[in-house]
Amino acid sequence: MAADTVDEEIWRRVARELTDDLAVDALARDRAGKPPFDEVERLQEAGLPALLTPYGADWPVACAVIREISTADSSVGELLAHHCALAWSSRLFDGVADAAEPLDAAAAREHWLLAGGVEPPRRETAAGLGSPDLVLTPQGDDFVLDGRRFFESGVAVADRLVVGARCVRTGDLLVVLVDPAHPAVFTEPVADRVGQRLTGAGTVIFDGAPVAASAVLGRLPLDEHAVAPYATLAPLALRLLLVHVGLGIAEGALAEARDVSRAAYATPSPRGADGADAFAPRGDEDPYLLLAYGELATAAHAAASVVARARDGLARGLAAGRELGVEERADVAVLVAAAEAVTGRAAVHITTRVMELVGSADRPEPAGGGPGFDRFWRNARALTAHHSPAHRLRDIGDHYLNGAHARLTLPV
Repeated sequence: MAADTVDEEIWRRVARELTDDLAVDALARDRAGKPPFDEVERLQEAGLPALLTPYGADWPVACAVIREISTADSSVGELLAHHCALAWSSRLFDGVADAAEPLDAAAAREHWLLAGGVEPPRRETAAGLGSPDLVLTPQGDDFVLDGRRFFESGVAVADRLVVGARCVRTGDLLVVLVDPAHPAVFTEPVADRVGQRLTGAGTVIFDGAPVAASAVLGRLPLDEHAVAPYATLAPLALRLLLVHVGLGIAEGALAEARDVSRAAYATPSPRGADGADAFAPRGDEDPYLLLAYGELATAAHAAASVVARARDGLARGLAAGRELGVEERADVAVLVAAAEAVTGRAAVHITTRVMELVGSADRPEPAGGGPGFDRFWRNARALTAHHSPAHRLRDIGDHYLNGAHARLTLPV
């Protein structure tokens, strides 16, 4: 067996073991809704933050690890998804400094968990133009970072922030590395989220935070036509990793529901006193129950197949590097959009149906408040709420019918 195959098997086993550990108290931690300091400690002890960088695992292994973890705790899966996507940022953008290798080496050595966001959201102004939430002001050879932005994951527990901000002098988007422990950086965690409660989401305020020239990881030009197709893989990478989180939610909910159904029907019940027919038919032979599980398992398998195609397509794009063409990037974007549309619908459908299958009123709940299947549904809804399948399907249709390409800029 090749060395890389051995390493892949080792890391898959590590992910499975951590998944089993997270599953033990997943419901209790979800209900507590505390910042994920304990969860991050478990991740770092397992070595996953260091693994999920270009310095560590290849793309398929990274996707598999995130999907596996998400079956037990999708908040932790989302933490890892954002970390992994941000770890690739210095490789995808035009380098301003030779920062890729130092960032990868430091992240692996220090077991950093990365959080943040590369593309700043845009607000509409009175003139109808977008304005960035984060701005960089040159100060000699270095910069000062100002502004505030909400991030979906990790800011309450991250070791380093990777953020995108517009340079006020050039208008280019610069990707920079910031220490969240600096006195000029303030974090306001979000509490009482409907789903994905343990991602460490929150708003970060930068009040004159210093950014050294060596902390600038990359750049995207102001002119969208000057953006290399390879650089536009960055948002696709994050979107696809979050698709793996959604797939993990669906698979985790379905597996837990199966276990509950098996346990509920493991012991046959007496049928009558005449002794002619000692036992009633087993509940797990109910044709409607079997039909329901067949439908849900098929939906999960179909989503997994579409996701696998997108994963392999993005892997080819990453391998192509700077040689990636516009057509090839468009093909990858369509595969990712299809994975989002199919998996988003499957995750919501599966997590809704399993609550119906295992939540019958005539079935007593175990001590502690029941199996907590609502958390799967809440997490699936929270993860997919901001991404309408109609938008993705429209893009796919436009590409299929007209050969149109999505814009080669980060806001996709």
